[in-house]
Amino acid sequence: MAGKVIIAGMGPGDPAQVPPAVLEALRGVDKIYLRTARHPAVAALEERGLQWETFDSYYDQADDFEELYQQIVTTLLQEARDKELAYVVPGHPMVAERSVTLLLEAAPAAGVDTRVIPAMSCLDALYTTLHLDPTRGLTVTDALTLTVDGLDPGLGLIVTQVYNQRIASDTKLTLMGLYPDEYPVTVVRGAGLPGEEQVATVPLYAIDRLPWIDHLTSIYLPPYPGGRDRTLAGLKDIMARLRGEGGCPWDREQSHQSLKRYLVEETYEVLEAIDSGDMHKLCEELGDLLLQVVFHARLAEETGDFTLADCLENICAKMRRRHPHVFGTVILNTAGEVLARWDKIKAAEKKSSGEGEPSVLSVPRGLPALMKALKIQEQAARVGFDWNDVTGVWAKVEEELEELRDAVASEKHQKQAAEMGDVLFALVNLARWLGVEPEAALQATVAKFMQRFQYIERRARQKGLDIEGLSLAEMDALWEEAKKIKENNS
Repeated sequence: MAGKVIIAGMGPGDPAQVPPAVLEALRGVDKIYLRTARHPAVAALEERGLQWETFDSYYDQADDFEELYQQIVTTLLQEARDKELAYVVPGHPMVAERSVTLLLEAAPAAGVDTRVIPAMSCLDALYTTLHLDPTRGLTVTDALTLTVDGLDPGLGLIVTQVYNQRIASDTKLTLMGLYPDEYPVTVVRGAGLPGEEQVATVPLYAIDRLPWIDHLTSIYLPPYPGGRDRTLAGLKDIMARLRGEGGCPWDREQSHQSLKRYLVEETYEVLEAIDSGDMHKLCEELGDLLLQVVFHARLAEETGDFTLADCLENICAKMRRRHPHVFGTVILNTAGEVLARWDKIKAAEKKSSGEGEPSVLSVPRGLPALMKALKIQEQAARVGFDWNDVTGVWAKVEEELEELRDAVASEKHQKQAAEMGDVLFALVNLARWLGVEPEAALQATVAKFMQRFQYIERRARQKGLDIEGLSLAEMDALWEEAKKIKENNS
């Protein structure tokens, strides 16, 4: 005989709301299990003389709720091998009941049949208490798995299973990442329970201070349109408004080509903020860069080419595909192994897309030359085309410098330019071997030069002179002053 589990709901709490179909089904089973007996609707089972066991003791044994629910499912499937059991839960079996979801997923493999008998859910009672129409837009989530990622604060939010003050505290701290601390939250305990229902509207920061919070508690946050400014969807809406009828004339005139310069500028402003170590500035500049991404995606959406969602889907798929050591079964132990695998996957992608035979060397054409040199040297090195040690790199630098001297002596400009490029390429290679980022090093040197030269300008003005009025010797002396000032301050 195949085992069977009848999964039944008791409704939100009022014993009178336990469905007759549930009570009838419970009379014909071999054994009844309650997820918890701490629920007012259990009185309806007591009135009919039904006997049961509960999983209340499991709550003390498990380290977390996921482990608890797994233990419940394991017990039910073991017991149901040659019996017909009933598993009874508060509310509706398919609403905020993780244990039921796990049971339905595991039952077929265990050879156990299941049947679900519905009941009124806690949500139905909450809709009545709060006078809510969920069809107007509403998000429902579980306090035990709550995250603000993906939440749309422009919709109302119900958080169920706020079991106690500790969970209420965790819930408020999570929600404060999206809502103001003072945002009004309606806390409801025992929704629909005659004589026992409690409702209070308090600031978000105070929800865990209510002494009557228990396993029958849920919270509701009304729509907060201003919170959409903290979401990608909010920025997307703003861009749509700017590009739409009655929007901004400048934004409406832009194209992918016209925006190229701003994408480059914003990227370098992000780099400048990183170098400055100013996290407030970095936050601002990353927002500016993100705007450029959303702007281009909006232009593409208007022409039917792709959407922002397509961009997100593509990059998520690419990250999983190129990290088989994280999302698959491949084992990679070092950063070098990861990069080598990345290049192989990238080459295979290009080949499969019809871009021809892939090359180990792959860099964007518009990349600045210094960065491009470093990148292709790294790519070549990953397949073994590299010096055995830094001695060879030093020798190459000296060789290229000597060839540059010869080219200068020949007074052939084209040859001089070619040899200068070779010297720069060799120096980038030396920087790579020394673990120095050449772009960052050169940027730092340029900044240092500017600071010292501007010191010379200030000192000239203090003397009532233009910088052109200083001799080279005077400028050199002031340059040395600037160096000493920097050394003394460092």
